[in-house]
Amino acid sequence: MHDEMIGALAGIGTLGILCQWIAWRVNLPAILFLLITGIAVGPVTGWIRPDDLFGDMLFPMVSLAVAVILFEGALTLKKEEIRGHGRVVTNLITLGAMISWAVTAVSTHVLLKISWELSCLFGALMVVTGPTVIMPMIRAVRPNPAIANVLRWEGILIDPLGAILALLTYEFLLSRSGGGTDPEALAILLKGVAVGGLLGAVGGFCHSVILRRHILPDYLHNVATIASVIGVFTVANLLQEESGLLAVTVMGVWMANTKGLQLDDIADFMESLSVFFISGLFIILAARIDMDQLVSLGYGALVMVLSIQFLARPLNVAVSSLGSTLTWRERILVSWIGPRGIVAAAVSALFALRLQEQGVPDAGLLVPLSFLVVIGTVFLQSLTARPLARALRVIETERNGFLVVGANILARAVAKALHLEGIRVLLVSSEWDDVAQARLEGLPTVYGNPVSEYLSRNIDLEGIGGLLCLAARNDLNVLSAFHFEREFGREHIYLLSPPHTRDGVKKADIPMIDRWSTLFGEGVTYGKLYGLILSGWRIRATKLTEIYDMETFRKASPEAVPLFAVDPAGRVEAFTLAGGPKTGPGWKILSLAPERDNERSAG
Repeated sequence: MHDEMIGALAGIGTLGILCQWIAWRVNLPAILFLLITGIAVGPVTGWIRPDDLFGDMLFPMVSLAVAVILFEGALTLKKEEIRGHGRVVTNLITLGAMISWAVTAVSTHVLLKISWELSCLFGALMVVTGPTVIMPMIRAVRPNPAIANVLRWEGILIDPLGAILALLTYEFLLSRSGGGTDPEALAILLKGVAVGGLLGAVGGFCHSVILRRHILPDYLHNVATIASVIGVFTVANLLQEESGLLAVTVMGVWMANTKGLQLDDIADFMESLSVFFISGLFIILAARIDMDQLVSLGYGALVMVLSIQFLARPLNVAVSSLGSTLTWRERILVSWIGPRGIVAAAVSALFALRLQEQGVPDAGLLVPLSFLVVIGTVFLQSLTARPLARALRVIETERNGFLVVGANILARAVAKALHLEGIRVLLVSSEWDDVAQARLEGLPTVYGNPVSEYLSRNIDLEGIGGLLCLAARNDLNVLSAFHFEREFGREHIYLLSPPHTRDGVKKADIPMIDRWSTLFGEGVTYGKLYGLILSGWRIRATKLTEIYDMETFRKASPEAVPLFAVDPAGRVEAFTLAGGPKTGPGWKILSLAPERDNERSAG
């Protein structure tokens, strides 16, 4: 039995990672492939039977996994971001969420003859979209910035808020299932909210103090955090049954909004842990689906899915966008894109297990219904959103900007020169002093690890189509190039020429350095450019004419290092080892040159 369990866990882990990799390759939400794989290894082939395999351990495993997922989502919910994202998003996650909840609950009750209590719970679960399904879809569709920003922020913020709404609804339903009256159920609900909220706040405060005062060494921060999450979850459930999920959600929100608390490393760790749990969890949960039960739902279930797509979402967006600057074309696309995601499916499975134990009628339908909505919305919208965006002419304009790895003096100089030419730049660095200086100079920046999945999921890349790796560390440049290769394409990733020798390391020893474009030519290294800037060289723009062409520019400024060429339409091309762009009259050359060369070239 033990060998069978180990083999199943190893297989689930391998299949989960494979699904994540396939999703990354085809730029679709991973949940889609995880659910399909789970159905294939469960009800279709019978290879995995979770109830027989895990027995009494199944519910605790799912509970802890969902607790980690909710805590990780709550770490992204910062109050300043809620205030700063615009009225449309505020409406979508408040009034709009209530509209979606009501429409879904009514359609579920009417079409499937499920009790009002269970229909309301299902409606609350289906409010959640989430960044794990929204971000891949935005990258595939490439809508204009107005649409992308609304969808991105809605996905980030509705994740924990929708989970809290579902938790409260679940608590009320569970209270009523015990045979109590509505006032008694409400009292139990309020007790659960009080216990979960208070313990979550206390846990968040205490753990924040421990981290901020460096009571623990850095290498224990991540493991101590997961231990604290499990501890808060367990104690809350002991004090008041089913209050643990609310407690860890409140704990995450508290920590996310604690001033002076650096959570980047913890957020990265929790995200990795969530990906691990999600990969296995959804295969296991999908393997429990009763296909006969799913088929028995009939056409009513399909009509319910269509009501979410064609009624709940459009009505939500129509009301939420009243009086906004969104055009009717943009509102149509926002109305079309609203796939359900990981939190909805994970939490529904956990609730179904608990409600089935309590003998709630039809509780087992929550899982197949949730998975049906997830698969239906992701499939339908993935196949149609891009053609619809193209037909509505709301596709993003040309992506001419650059994401710049590093915010050091060289990266700032290059970014400022591009910024002055109207080209969008965004600097990303984990060096706070460099980021602070860049912000003082008026440059857009993101503070964080460039290769973090957490940062990639939340960063705004609208209008950015290339990567400039200008960090002082070659290893970080190479890792960033690999990390963003899928996003930008190999041909739009640029690295500086590495030192020929540095601490005994040769250029040939740096893995696959020739995989990407080498900026500014052979031998133009970070050290060389850094030294030139420190010695007083500056980046200047020189406009070419019929008389003053590129050849004349090179003769007039033989020492200058050409960096970029900007055509009359504002499109930018980099000078690389492979050569420079074909310039002409009206082009601008951005070059690094001593003051005397710049003065002569400008004349």
